[in-house]
Amino acid sequence: MATPIPLRNIWLLFLYAADLVQFKDSTQVEAESARNLPELLARLLTQVVRQRLRSNLSRGYQPRHSVLSRVRGRIDVLATASGQLLEQGRVACKFEEHTLDTPRNQLVRAALENLAIRLELPELVHECKALSHLMASMGVGSQRPSRSQLATDQVNRNETTDLLMLSLAKMVFEAFIPTEEIGQTNAVLADADVHLVRRLFEKAVANALRIQLQPVGWQVLRGRKLRWPVQAMSEGLDAHLPGMQTDIELLHHARKHKLVIDTKFTNIFTSSQFKEQVLRSGYLYQLYAYLRTQEDSTLMRGWRSEGMLLHPQCGDTLNAHMSVQGHYMRFMTIDLMSSAEVFEQQLLSLGESIEHT
Repeated sequence: MATPIPLRNIWLLFLYAADLVQFKDSTQVEAESARNLPELLARLLTQVVRQRLRSNLSRGYQPRHSVLSRVRGRIDVLATASGQLLEQGRVACKFEEHTLDTPRNQLVRAALENLAIRLELPELVHECKALSHLMASMGVGSQRPSRSQLATDQVNRNETTDLLMLSLAKMVFEAFIPTEEIGQTNAVLADADVHLVRRLFEKAVANALRIQLQPVGWQVLRGRKLRWPVQAMSEGLDAHLPGMQTDIELLHHARKHKLVIDTKFTNIFTSSQFKEQVLRSGYLYQLYAYLRTQEDSTLMRGWRSEGMLLHPQCGDTLNAHMSVQGHYMRFMTIDLMSSAEVFEQQLLSLGESIEHT
């Protein structure tokens, strides 16, 4: 069954998840006017591409192989001889060309064309196509580059002007963008899309905590696999044990303090036969297992281990805790429907509450 989920500040999740929150002030106005998620990404990408075109796209050296009337770079002897090119007054050459037709620019143009197919708003479709045609007139190809090609065209830390543009273009092809429309208050997402947006929520929370807590000694880990503390086992049973993998772990080695955060993109409450609002048992048991099964780990002995279930707010706010067998467990919600400023403050206050625990 589809689940209603508030998504008003999805653009801020994007920026935190992509580690691009420094660009939030320049993208807020465009993003707030988006009606659905592909439109949101298109508004952000076209805005950034327009800015880059005004200051000229980045060039790069790309390997080329061409048959020419004069030598350029190195001669491809095999191709020249096999094609009997010298008899024709030509020669096959391998050389590097300083060009705008780089993998990063190709990816951006391919993303614009991809979005133009998916969008419904005529003016935004026109904008994507116009920018793609302008890049074509500058010699940028429309083919989507491979991962290996992109690896040869890495954006270094001094090229901040390209960082946001390239990251947004990558998002078009990385399945982060569900296609369902969002209204003023919530969207109904298919199960697969809920899973994708939950990953985005998890990554955004992890990056927000890393930005705030890493400078004060915390290590932020994502997706760490845990081992069952098995003392004896039937042969072959290990192949059938369910895996355990945390969403986010915060470690402070000097204080010997660990916090496991499980992010879920659903309502933190469900209903039961006896209660109108009850914490989801599966999530609670999962968090409990993460804490209890690791308490005798050699690396964790003497540590204070805590857990947190973190959900978007779908109704009432929740900020509660309990202590179970020596483990402090928190249950918190973040309101994605608040203003951008309030939403971001909730992320930051989450870090502050952890630091001062």
